[in-house]
Amino acid sequence: MTPEDWIAHDPDPVTAAELAALDAVELAARFSRPLTFGTAGLRGPVRGGPDAMNLAVARRVTWALAQVLTDRGLGGSPVVVGRDARHGSAQFGEATAEVFAAQGFSVITWEHPVPTPVVAFAVRQSGAAAGVQITASHNPPVDNGYKVYLDGGLQIVSPVDREIEAAIALAPPADQIPRLAVQPADDALVEAYLARVATLRRTAQGRLRVALTAMHGVGGELAVRVLGAAGFDDVHTVTSQFAPDPDFPTVPFPNPEEPGAADALLELAKQVGADIAVALDPDADRCAVGIPVGDRWRMLSGDETGWLLGDYILSTLPPGRAATSVVASSVVSSQLLAKIAADHGARHVETLTGFKWLARADAGLGAQSLVYAYEEAIGHCVDPAAVRDKDGIGAAVLICDLVTSFIAQGDSIPAALDRLALRHGVYTTAAVSRRVADPAEAAAMMARLHTTPPTELAGFAVHATQQGDAVFLTGGDQQSWVRVVVRPSGTEPKVKCYTEVRQKVGADLADARRGAAAVQDRLLESIRTW
Repeated sequence: MTPEDWIAHDPDPVTAAELAALDAVELAARFSRPLTFGTAGLRGPVRGGPDAMNLAVARRVTWALAQVLTDRGLGGSPVVVGRDARHGSAQFGEATAEVFAAQGFSVITWEHPVPTPVVAFAVRQSGAAAGVQITASHNPPVDNGYKVYLDGGLQIVSPVDREIEAAIALAPPADQIPRLAVQPADDALVEAYLARVATLRRTAQGRLRVALTAMHGVGGELAVRVLGAAGFDDVHTVTSQFAPDPDFPTVPFPNPEEPGAADALLELAKQVGADIAVALDPDADRCAVGIPVGDRWRMLSGDETGWLLGDYILSTLPPGRAATSVVASSVVSSQLLAKIAADHGARHVETLTGFKWLARADAGLGAQSLVYAYEEAIGHCVDPAAVRDKDGIGAAVLICDLVTSFIAQGDSIPAALDRLALRHGVYTTAAVSRRVADPAEAAAMMARLHTTPPTELAGFAVHATQQGDAVFLTGGDQQSWVRVVVRPSGTEPKVKCYTEVRQKVGADLADARRGAAAVQDRLLESIRTW
């Protein structure tokens, strides 16, 4: 479709006028790289053209997805459509629901925004053929996206993504795609999600004071309700970040991992004397955790939270269940979960990056079933039987349960991390991101690493391997081991370097930690010279 044809058939007069006002160079650029499915679906800036999120793209992608489902014999099946509160989400969500309806599908949708894990749950719970969530998760305010689930509430993988993209190329002009009004559903599935997540507590009883931020997203109200239903009713929220706001005014990047993003949360936790601090990202599928250490607070890394939750889930399984249980982490996450799993007699599976792979970690393993999966980017799947995706609200319930259990025993998260280090060695992780202007710059950077990888890092000779779009660099000696995984981000204009150091522990844990930190510093210094 030529730019002129696209503009003539753009159903949104705002984006049509925007495109018509562009010069020839910018207009050609908008049409040179249509959105494609990445790690977590389609994501792009909200603006006109096929390389962005807009009403025309939402209609055409939904038409294409409907054709793929119909070709698979699923025409007329139920589908679930949800959306967050970002710019354009209400418009795109309504269009998605109405295009599905016009193609003969039975549509479950809501008048209000819902967290992403609610959509994943609803697809699985209702037996729907597919689900769509309009969201860009933790991306900057200018972005939005289109996330697709198939049966069982699992994110799509190849070849389905390529089939949808091929069908998009055949889609009619956006204003010629039929739409049919849809009656919104009641909140029965939302309430069923709440009831399910509230049951995730394992062993602990007792009170807990929680500080919580929704990061201007859609998870705040439901998270408070779920925590209350689980017995955690002493919850204090960051008022300035509680209500959904698509401009995310208090944080430049609405990502709890970004430096400074959790400052307001940690200040509140200190003021109210909280036992734990919890940050949800804007669509509430990710959860970051803050803990008190003496008279200060710090955020745990995604890996630290992953170790703690993995160990807690495995340690609270019914007797004999560990032998049939699977825990999973991705190639960019810490290697420690594998050691923890072996300790409990469970199986560990390492997958490619993204929960579309982590959620399938037990595929083909017979009676062995997934009980937990995590990725270092603060994503945790804590109840795979109900939500086969990361779930920040579910993770919040479980981390609160863990802390309540520790308090009852006179224990703490720092002490638990010390025990893991004494048993398995000190593991430290850090990530370095380099922002790029466009995918071409990321590809050029990765090509250089593929063809001429470094031979030395942090004073160690390293061995380079490749897997998919990632480069792996590993090396070490009898005392220390280092690993770097470099890959282009699937959701943001970045090339990411994930580092890990493992240090043996001798007589002094503090000394081992200092040694690991020194190696980590040298490792990061080496990476910054690339």
